Amino acid sequence: MTITAEITKRIYTLREQLNNYSHQYYVLDDPSIPDAEYDRLYRELEGFEKDYPEVMTADSPTQKVGAAPLASFTQITHEVPMLSLDNAMNESELIDFERKVKDRLKGDLKGTEQLEYACEPKLDGLAVSILYEDGQLVQAATRGDGSTGENITLNVRTIKNVPLSLRGTDFPKRLEVRGEIYIPKAGFEKLNQTARENDGKVFANPRNAAAGSLRQLDSRITAKRPLELCAYSIGVVSEEFDLPKKHEAILQRLKHWGLKINSDMAVVQGIQACVDYFAELGGKRDGLDYDIDGIVFKINDLKIQQKLGFVARAPRWAIAAKFPAQEEMTLLEGVDFQVGRTGALTPVARLKAVHVAGVIVSNATLHNMDEIARLGVKVGDTVVIRRAGDVIPQVVSVVMDRRPIDTVAIEMPLNCPVCDSKVEKIAGEAVARCSGGLYCAAQRKEAIKHFASRKALDVDGLGDKLVELLVDAGLIDSFDDLFHLQLEDVAKLERMAEKSAQNLLTSLESAKATTLGRFLYALGIREVGVTTAQNLADHFGFLQRIQQADEATLLAVPDVGEIVAKHLLSFFAEPHNQSIIEQLLKVGLSWPESEPVSAEEIAGLPLAGKVYVITGSLSEMGRDDAKNHLQTLGGKVTGSVSAKTSCLVAGEKAGSKLTKAQGLGIEILDEAEFIELLRHHGVEGV
Repeated sequence: MTITAEITKRIYTLREQLNNYSHQYYVLDDPSIPDAEYDRLYRELEGFEKDYPEVMTADSPTQKVGAAPLASFTQITHEVPMLSLDNAMNESELIDFERKVKDRLKGDLKGTEQLEYACEPKLDGLAVSILYEDGQLVQAATRGDGSTGENITLNVRTIKNVPLSLRGTDFPKRLEVRGEIYIPKAGFEKLNQTARENDGKVFANPRNAAAGSLRQLDSRITAKRPLELCAYSIGVVSEEFDLPKKHEAILQRLKHWGLKINSDMAVVQGIQACVDYFAELGGKRDGLDYDIDGIVFKINDLKIQQKLGFVARAPRWAIAAKFPAQEEMTLLEGVDFQVGRTGALTPVARLKAVHVAGVIVSNATLHNMDEIARLGVKVGDTVVIRRAGDVIPQVVSVVMDRRPIDTVAIEMPLNCPVCDSKVEKIAGEAVARCSGGLYCAAQRKEAIKHFASRKALDVDGLGDKLVELLVDAGLIDSFDDLFHLQLEDVAKLERMAEKSAQNLLTSLESAKATTLGRFLYALGIREVGVTTAQNLADHFGFLQRIQQADEATLLAVPDVGEIVAKHLLSFFAEPHNQSIIEQLLKVGLSWPESEPVSAEEIAGLPLAGKVYVITGSLSEMGRDDAKNHLQTLGGKVTGSVSAKTSCLVAGEKAGSKLTKAQGLGIEILDEAEFIELLRHHGVEGV
């Protein structure tokens, strides 16, 4: 077919539009169109390029899909070496770094003049060099040994936020961009979930996933991985080009040319401000969307950088302050099997105690027997342990070259370690379960803990240890037994007295007045979480209707699929469970029941159509209460910020969600403004 001037113009318009939309989405975090519209334009361009292959260009948005596999990577010599950084492991070493810098600058600093530092989160990924000539991406390489790296150009071209051509016209003829390629936490979790579902390779951590993705000989595989680039410096630059005089200004110029830089970076005066920044980012570390293992501090003034120069392997004008390691090696000394609320047996590794991420770890989860088989782990192995934030420590890999000859295979027990009932494993499930039900003390304890938990009946003062004491003392065997407790019996328990016993009984009496959603969640039905329980309550309005619903009726409820429906049918068909519900109603548990709200009525609510995200801690109310208030007013509450978010409710210590919302220009309410919103719409008691 002969291409017309009109079609040629449309092709170039589409490329420009798609490149702009990609820049807004992947670099600025500020998308201006829905994903569906982007996809429509993309498919239109694909169609034109298929019909008229002669107009294909290397920088077209459609060229981020990867090419045919390579036989091997070639080597690239860095024109300017990619040096490493010296490390500071504590505050005193950071302060000592500035002392040495000032010693070398004697005579150059005036009086009490402070040094200016650029502070950048140290992303835990893979360092790369990307070369642009005349604004076009022509080469990309790994850091390698600092002098020579691998040619990964085809792979880097597939990364969504790496521009194939620089934006604008004011860039140097040759420009080498240096940065970190990494996988955000959400992308990492999704990548591993997909791998598990397809019996693929599960990565130990985001850094390993990023490194493995970049070193694929088949760039089409790399194109499917959720990689991102964050630029942190430059290497080669055309001699005739006049660069800004400060490092932070250079980064802003890179952003202007279409490259992503870290939005959490800062410029501060003096080393004490660096120490404060380190502490601040350390506190936010677990809430960030990406993994960091420290902070890089660089003298911001390039003239001072040049004066300080380099040692053999590192610049004298920069240092990396490291956070406590999130991964360590230790010895797996044994495996215990814990029994949970639903009877699931979870293998827990007993470890030789080791410091990980600032705490001493002596136990770590092994999830299930399938995970043990995947890891190939045995008792006696040296293993790598990972702990991030409040996440339960887990075994992520085995150090095979340290395996002794006397390791012992890990086997699932045939009988429950708590009640000696038979252990059963249903075909298609990864989890093995004790068949003892409430006969099993472990299941009894865990079920009652769940029943009394904050998101369930919220029995104030009934913590895990007290539940264990009550069960061990034979005072409770089932949920309804809680409401038959006698003051004198509770007061006799260890660390209890008459006042604390009376407080517990008062809390139990108050907990009888609840909601249908909370009651359903408290029952501990498998796969029925807080949201599903509330959806069931909203859809049916009455407990009896839920108990009598068939599978087809249940499947009409939002968030209820075939598996959840079967668990619900099985639970309500069990005579023992029917008896438990009957007994709970007899002791006085109650909630308001009413006809469900129709779609028309929901549409008429004041916050209908609006999407809210709640982050940080709220001092006047719990986040669950805040969520319930918003839903009562017709609002939808989600867990992540996106272009579809209408408003962010930001409590104290709001982290990365607040930053992202600010970047997207989303309305933000503090707690006082949120409470005023609720009062304005007639919510009482706030």
